Amino acid sequence: MNLFGKVTKASIYLGAAFSTAFAHATENMLGGPAVNQLNFTAPATKIMQEIHWLHWMMLVICAIIFVGVFGVMFYSILKHRKSLGHKSASFHESTTVEIIWTVIPLLIVIGMALPATKTVVAMKDTTNSDITIKTTGYQWKWGYDYIKGEGEGISFLSTLSTSREAINNLAPKSNTYLMEVDNEMVVPVGKKIRLITTANDVIHAWTIPAFGVKQDAIPGFVRDAWFRAETIGTFRGQCSELCGAQHAFMPIVVRVVSQEDYTTWVEQKKKEMGAASDDPSKVYTLDEQKERGAKVYASNCAACHQPNGKGAGAFPALDGSKMVNGPKEAQYNILLNGKGAMPKWAGVISDGDIAAVMTYTRNAWGNKTGDIIQTQEIITVRSGK
Repeated sequence: MNLFGKVTKASIYLGAAFSTAFAHATENMLGGPAVNQLNFTAPATKIMQEIHWLHWMMLVICAIIFVGVFGVMFYSILKHRKSLGHKSASFHESTTVEIIWTVIPLLIVIGMALPATKTVVAMKDTTNSDITIKTTGYQWKWGYDYIKGEGEGISFLSTLSTSREAINNLAPKSNTYLMEVDNEMVVPVGKKIRLITTANDVIHAWTIPAFGVKQDAIPGFVRDAWFRAETIGTFRGQCSELCGAQHAFMPIVVRVVSQEDYTTWVEQKKKEMGAASDDPSKVYTLDEQKERGAKVYASNCAACHQPNGKGAGAFPALDGSKMVNGPKEAQYNILLNGKGAMPKWAGVISDGDIAAVMTYTRNAWGNKTGDIIQTQEIITVRSGK
C-alpha cells in the first residue's frame, strides 16, 4: 500500500473513532448532566426552582450594575479625554452623591437578601417529614438506613457499579459511567424526605443537584437536610467533598417512584433483607463462602485492593500477603477495627459478609490456606467472648 493509501486508511479509522466518541458524548445522562448544559440541573423540587429563580435574578441585577457602572466610566473617559480639550475638574465631596451611592446599593442588597434568606431558611426546615433516612459516608460508598416512616428498618450500602475494566479503559463505558450504583436510594414522589448525614471516616458531602441539596457528612456530627421530589424519575449526584483517592467513585443515585411502587419496593426489600440475614449457627462449605465472599469483595474491597488482589497505593496487595496467609487473629483485627487507610467493617457490613470475604481472601488468587471462616467466629471475636 502506498503512502497515500496508508494516510487515507488512517484518516478513515481516526474519523470513525472521533465519530464514535462524539456520538457517545452527545447523549444526555438520565438523571444527570446534559450535553452543552449551561444552566443548573433542571429542578425536581420547589427549593431547586427557587434556587434557579434566585440565580437568574441576581445574575440580571449584577449584569445591569456592571453595564451601568462600566458604561458611565467608559463614556466619561472617552467623552472627556484630554485630546478633545477637556481639563480635569477640581471639586470637593457631595453629600447628596454620597447618600445616593450608599442608599441605592443598600436597597439592592436588601432586595437580593430577603428572597435568598427565605429560601435558605426553608432549606433547613426539616420538621414534619414523612420519611427519615440516615445517610452515612464511607471511603468510598454510601450507607442508607431508613429510620422513620414507611420503610423503617431497611438498611443497605450503595456502591459504584461501574466495572473496574471500564474505569481502566478495558471495556466500553456506559452513558452513566461513574454515576451508577448497585443499590439506589428509593423514595416516594411528593413526600418530605429528611436526610440525617454523618460519616464513618472523613468528611463527605451528599449532593443531588436536581433537588438543591448539598449537605456535608462529618464524622462525629449529625447534620440534616430535606427534599420533596415533585417528579418521578432517577436523579444523580456525587460526593462533593474531597475525601480521598477514590473520591470520584462514590456517586449518589435516588430513584423517585409512585407511592404504590414505593410500597412494593419496601415489601420486596424487607423480604431480601430477611432472606439474606445470617444464621450464626449455620456452617458453610469452602465453596459457599468463597462464592459469597467474592461478591462482598467486589462490592467493598476491589476498589482499593484491586480485583486481582494486587493492591494499589496505600492499600497493600492481598495476593501473597503475610497477614492474609498468617494467623487469623491479625486479619480479624484489621477487618473489624480498621487500620490506617483501611476502614473498619464491623457494623458496616454483616458478620456473615465479613466471614465470607475473609474466607475468600485467604483462598483466592495465590492464597491457598484452606481456612473456612464461619459467621459465629466473627461474632465471637467482635463480642470479645
